Amino acid sequence: MDGARDHRGLRGPLPDQGPPQPAAPDVHGDDRRHRAGDPAADPGLGREINGAQIWIFIGPFSAQPAEFAKIAFAVFFAGYLVANRDTLALAGKKFMGLQLPRLRDLGPILIVWAVSLAVLVGEKDLGTSLLFFGLFVGMLYLATDRVGWIVIGLAMFAGGAVVAWSIFSHVQLRVNIWLDALNPDLMDGPSYQLVQGLFAMSYGGMFGAGWGEGYPQYVPFAFSDFIYAALGEELGLTGMLAILLIYLVIVQRGLRHAVGVRDGFGKLLAGGLAFVMALQLFVVVGGITRIIPLTGLTLPFMAQGGSSLLANWIVIALMLRISDAARRPSALPTRGALADPAPAVVGGGAIEVGGGNPVQAETEAGAGSGGTPDDATQIVRGVDR
Repeated sequence: MDGARDHRGLRGPLPDQGPPQPAAPDVHGDDRRHRAGDPAADPGLGREINGAQIWIFIGPFSAQPAEFAKIAFAVFFAGYLVANRDTLALAGKKFMGLQLPRLRDLGPILIVWAVSLAVLVGEKDLGTSLLFFGLFVGMLYLATDRVGWIVIGLAMFAGGAVVAWSIFSHVQLRVNIWLDALNPDLMDGPSYQLVQGLFAMSYGGMFGAGWGEGYPQYVPFAFSDFIYAALGEELGLTGMLAILLIYLVIVQRGLRHAVGVRDGFGKLLAGGLAFVMALQLFVVVGGITRIIPLTGLTLPFMAQGGSSLLANWIVIALMLRISDAARRPSALPTRGALADPAPAVVGGGAIEVGGGNPVQAETEAGAGSGGTPDDATQIVRGVDR
């Protein structure tokens, strides 16, 4: 099969925002609202906007590399884990009834943990670092089926979060906004965006205010980072749950493709892509609803931003390709299938062999004494073994 069409080839103007509002901290999700001519932007390829350096500008175009990096990481992790799953699945010592991996096998997860912290330090992007590390831990569990990796991943995440909170001021601000968003000292400044989003969703109630009856202009970046809060105001809790169910269907189909496809690389890739979409959805919706601190990731297919939209459609395309491979018949016989019937030995003329291909039968006299036509040996010629 052509490698370009096979997933296995991967291996080897702004809307009106209403009246002026206080600036929200570290909000980033729309890579088209900033242009190369912005005098406040730093010179060079990468630029820092709203406290996070996650954009690159090339002429009049801008992009968020992290959106495409999550796909590249999923492909890389799938290729690595399919080749090393046996080593990583070897059991180590037991601790409190939990089978932990061997110490010598902790290298990969330590490397990815360090890369995630480097992203957090260098780009000040909490959401992307969480997404990369969570993706690897999730795919590691899919490959080895060992809960010990999940426990180790959660412990390392907790340790990294504590270190980041104690060192970086922007992480401390995010945590303070999350824990005490309605504090009067924060409502008119750092937590303004989050509070306005909460007010919008509460105004929507159970069934919403109706299409076009909301006030998204009072929620900063309602077209990108907080689009879920704006939709919750107009559609209510019922509409918000319906949106989550649509995402759930996409994630479920990705996991179903992972079960159906026959090659190990496709299984891990489909499972990883489904997991990264589910994790991104949890991080975004959890931040808006104050389940977890705000991280700045975008809601797939809904938030404005060309990089996010293009990257998520690439994810869907890969899932469709894996689904096609899973539905194609196998070239090898499957377990339990009946073999072709053995060719019958008959005298003279054409006979049917297996699938019905006619071959010619000839008779030769047996060699040696006493050989008669009655002792003829039937020789079937032309049968491709």
